[in-house]
Amino acid sequence: MTEIGAQVNLFHPADRVWHALTDRTALARWFTEVEPVAGAEQRLLLHTAGLPGFDAAVDAEVVDRRAPELLALRCQEANRRTRLTCAIASTAEGCRLSVTESLEHGNWPDDQRARREEFYQQILTVQLPAILDWLAFQQIDLRRGDVAMTAEMPVTEVLGEEPTPADRRFRPVLVGALVGVVLVAAGVVAWAVLPGESGGSASPDPLALPTAATATAEASRSTPSARPSRSATPGADRSSRTPTAKPTRTSASAPPSAPPLAGRYESVSTRLLGYTAEVVLDNPGDAAATGWTLVLTLPEGSTVTGAKKVEWRQDGRVVTFTGQPVPAGGSQTVEFDVRDAGIRKAPEECTVNGNPCAGL
Repeated sequence: MTEIGAQVNLFHPADRVWHALTDRTALARWFTEVEPVAGAEQRLLLHTAGLPGFDAAVDAEVVDRRAPELLALRCQEANRRTRLTCAIASTAEGCRLSVTESLEHGNWPDDQRARREEFYQQILTVQLPAILDWLAFQQIDLRRGDVAMTAEMPVTEVLGEEPTPADRRFRPVLVGALVGVVLVAAGVVAWAVLPGESGGSASPDPLALPTAATATAEASRSTPSARPSRSATPGADRSSRTPTAKPTRTSASAPPSAPPLAGRYESVSTRLLGYTAEVVLDNPGDAAATGWTLVLTLPEGSTVTGAKKVEWRQDGRVVTFTGQPVPAGGSQTVEFDVRDAGIRKAPEECTVNGNPCAGL
């Protein structure tokens, strides 16, 4: 029997994982959109056409349902019939989800089976945990008022126990006595520090300035007799020749460069496994902008599946777009589709002629 499977350990309770598996809104967020079949309570239509490893939509019938442990579906996809089983087992950290799909009738090519198994592993380890985190946040009630108020701490006076009435009457007297003692001590210290009058001859002031007579005598002793000196006759100034400056040619200033193209990234629509976006190229210059290059850097695993009215190529994560000239004072829109199974629905980088795009 041909069988594929994927398994993941989740830090969420089994009830929450069961809700993500059985609720149509939650299932559309991490797997695909689900539509009930009219007149058949246990039948569902899974819109899986275009997903990795799927040929068309899947007509599923619930054959076993044991909440929150087991969900089994019999799936009909074109000429192929399979049985899809989702088993949930509780663990110490949360639960373990195991997904297996067994072929019951028809043909299942190896490459298609491998792509579907890889797709299952990716959505179980990336999209599903993100939706479970979102569901957990929805269950938090921030309006609860069950937090107790902080009790008041008892206040104790610095001086110890509660004073008696007699103590209260005695305190002013005690304070006055303390103030008096402090003032007397301050007076004694000031009397001891201030200098008193001293007798005897005063010592010469080291900073006293000399008298005029003393200064004259000192100057006459220290100044030597001056010898007559020959006065040098300055020579006649020689006229210097100033070289005549040669006329220089003034080069004409270069014309101002045209303003660069400006790119604006805008999201058009998003879906479970991809999105549609566009980059608007604005040309503020007076001439048409030719030879422009739009470069996008996509997250790992993302691919561009198509673009309108431009040429493009993808090398790994880098996608390069080129197209017709952008008219002067006008704009041009580059719209493209991206297949992306991750949470981020936008490129990581966007540049036009090396300049970053706005809006990203």
